[in-house]
Amino acid sequence: MFKAISSPYLVSFKSDFKISEARTTPEDEPPNKNALKKQLKRRVGDLAKLQEKLYAADKHAVLLVFQAMDAAGKDSTIRAVMSGVNPAGCQVFSFKRPSSNELDHDFLWRSATRLPERGRIGVFNRSYYEEVLAVRVHPEYIDHQKLPDPAKGEDLWKQRLESIRDHELHLARNGTVILKFWLNVSLEEQRERFLSRLDEPEKHWKFEAADLDERDHWDKYMRAYEAALNATSTLHAPWYAIPADNKAFMRQAVADIIVRSLDSLDLKFPDLSDSEKSRFGAMRDRLNAPN
Repeated sequence: MFKAISSPYLVSFKSDFKISEARTTPEDEPPNKNALKKQLKRRVGDLAKLQEKLYAADKHAVLLVFQAMDAAGKDSTIRAVMSGVNPAGCQVFSFKRPSSNELDHDFLWRSATRLPERGRIGVFNRSYYEEVLAVRVHPEYIDHQKLPDPAKGEDLWKQRLESIRDHELHLARNGTVILKFWLNVSLEEQRERFLSRLDEPEKHWKFEAADLDERDHWDKYMRAYEAALNATSTLHAPWYAIPADNKAFMRQAVADIIVRSLDSLDLKFPDLSDSEKSRFGAMRDRLNAPN
């Protein structure tokens, strides 16, 4: 079963993670933007090679979970990091407001139906964690979930976090590599990015007034994130709290963790048996025979 690789941004398994101590910028001054782009390009190339082996070996699936506040850079990070991966071996899903059909199932159902197959990389842009983040900040959403006898207050979140831990353990035991990234953007940086969406015409489409409403709940979201990360960062399904104020650094850091994690699996192309190889000569003769 996969085990988390080390990183300065790995969320402790001791449930002692504090958002107030988590950095939104790297501890050391990162290389300049061009150098970071070159590092990212190399890692994207490494990931493409590893994904080819992952697909051929057909033993592991990879699930990448991205969670963050609005404007932290989820979309652009996914796009940048996965840019070199064969589309046949990768699938991306975004989870927004659940449909009526999804509300007729348990809260894990809609994401479970979109899990990656063996040999493929699945990317969740937001995920089942919204059920202990957005729903925790807005408990009135529970009223729409048709629960027969919902738990109240802290008991509900405790139960849901327990269900998530059990779910991820089951996936890991069956060959899914789970890597979860919380893109940690600061309140001030979010403000600057929102302003740029208002100031630059090509970014107008990104802005929604509802984003400002959610910003008003910043402290509640931070408490919900802290509780979720502490309860669900495990050796087999780790969380990484990535500084997100510098987008170039964030993308390179995410790519580096993914590549090193896949590299730790020691992926190899399947080796054919001697009997299968012995047939190559006959096959070659057939292909070279005149029509």
